Amino acid sequence: MYVYKMVQVPPNVEVDAKKHKGNEAAAYLQSVVNTHAEDGWEFYRVDTIGVAVKPGCFDALFGKKTELSSYYVISFRRQS
Repeated sequence: MYVYKMVQVPPNVEVDAKKHKGNEAAAYLQSVVNTHAEDGWEFYRVDTIGVAVKPGCFDALFGKKTELSSYYVISFRRQS
């Protein structure tokens, strides 16, 4: 039996152009995973979750459309 922990991470990693090496996303993910591994959490997977935000009544009257966003979630697990 496992218990799970989900951690939402930003969709983009910002880097200074002078320091850009091409491996920033992997380094960021590795840092997050290692931080949680120190607390006993095992990396399980990364998922993309889409969220649709519908406009309120007032905004809809003025033609505002549903906004779609993608969020990234890292899943960890450990035995309970």
